[in-house]
Amino acid sequence: MALALSAFASAVAGAAEAYPRMAPVDAYLMDRAREIALARSAAPGSVSRDATVLVLTRTGYETAVTGTNGFVCWVARSFSGAPDWPERWNPKIRAAGCDNPQAARSVTPIARLRTAMTLAGRTDAEIARRIGAALRSGEIPPLEPGAMCYMMSKASYLSDDGGHDMAHVMFYVPFRDGADWGANVPGSPVFGGNYWFYAADHQAEAARLPPLSVLLVGVATWSDGTPAAAHPM
Repeated sequence: MALALSAFASAVAGAAEAYPRMAPVDAYLMDRAREIALARSAAPGSVSRDATVLVLTRTGYETAVTGTNGFVCWVARSFSGAPDWPERWNPKIRAAGCDNPQAARSVTPIARLRTAMTLAGRTDAEIARRIGAALRSGEIPPLEPGAMCYMMSKASYLSDDGGHDMAHVMFYVPFRDGADWGANVPGSPVFGGNYWFYAADHQAEAARLPPLSVLLVGVATWSDGTPAAAHPM
């Protein structure tokens, strides 16, 4: 999910007040056919038509369509990502993404595990320990080189902040921040940050997990080929 880091500080207070706790699970669920369509819209049809598609259930993500090209398309909810994101419990979030084969093997499983444990009522500490154990044991493979994700759906809702959506692609990199990519500096088209946490005051917790950042680059069109606004978020 793509919340511009420059907007993080100003968004914290309002979002935390608006979404202090998890909503009823039904608020996060979608009609199955609509969810499949939204997930596929994350990437151009040439990519997504042969992708595996996941849908959210009351216990986590399950495979709705088995693909053939190694890509996995799914719709992230607010609690699929960093636990300190101000909109963590925002039931409006519908972030369509399509992970390439490298990300599908090494990043998607993290989000699936985090989501399932959240829906099961596990604490943040329990979730972090379980993810760490899965990474150390090899249950979840190390980040693969070239892992990336298409997020080009014009129907996504990524945040209450700004324009609510942005056509972009994301790259998963084994860094603690995006400095080596020139991310988040004036004039750079690249922004993003640590995958595990949004705020810098969680360095101790992040240090217990492998370095992993998500870097975003805006693109000029939506997945259907129509022009997209430049960085509306």
